[in-house]
Amino acid sequence: MRPSFPAIPNVWAPDPKALLQVDGVSLEYRTPERVVRATHRVSFELFASERFVLLGPSGCGKSTLLKAIGGFIAPVEGEIRLDGQVVHAPGPDRIVVFQEFDQLPPWKTVRQNVMFPLLASRSLGRKEAEARAMHYLDKVGLAPFADVHPHQLSGGMKQRVAIARALAMQPRVLLMDEPFAALDALTRRKMQEELLALWEEVRFTLLFVTHSIEEALVVGNRIALLSPHPGRMRAEINSHGFSLESQGGADFQAAAQRIHRLLFEEAAPEAVAA
Repeated sequence: MRPSFPAIPNVWAPDPKALLQVDGVSLEYRTPERVVRATHRVSFELFASERFVLLGPSGCGKSTLLKAIGGFIAPVEGEIRLDGQVVHAPGPDRIVVFQEFDQLPPWKTVRQNVMFPLLASRSLGRKEAEARAMHYLDKVGLAPFADVHPHQLSGGMKQRVAIARALAMQPRVLLMDEPFAALDALTRRKMQEELLALWEEVRFTLLFVTHSIEEALVVGNRIALLSPHPGRMRAEINSHGFSLESQGGADFQAAAQRIHRLLFEEAAPEAVAA
């Protein structure tokens, strides 16, 4: 059942053909004691230039699902397709930004960190790689810090470098796994603002994982709700129109409460039938 949200003008129109298709995907991982099912027959589509959020409680398999889309884990059931082609392995068309912001080699400067994957993939020569690195560092507001090293940056600045490095590869889909969870509340809000401003300018395709209902409503224009373990699709909703400034408003709070009920209080029909 789709939640009823306040009527909000929809100014975003997706491409008629899905860029990414997650079709009935079940994922499992092994512990010393047993095999654990992380997700069960999850399906959704992602369209070009969309901000799509996977939202659910800890342990619902959303990060595992993101890794599968990245090509690091193979489904035990179902398929993941990008541009109609089944995903079998990692590739430069899907770049991941992880939660840990200390993911930058400390001996490289900011510029070198952004250039590194471009040079390692041999997609660009050094001159072209440097120009593209500086272009995206400028987009995230870090061009003046191009020649400093990561230990000289704050956590939020390090995460901006990671975003610039990912976007410099010009992936078909940018995958973000709770990228702001390790930041303090004020820095997290600032990073959300900057991510949305960057999307407005570049219009990249974003798949964003979070367990924060408020963050999902702000970052996403579509949100997939995953049930507690194992993750199943509970609902898919549109969240157009909500902004950081609207968080204290009645409409925003009503939407957040409705999502909470869908996640934790209302039984999913497919879970009952299983």
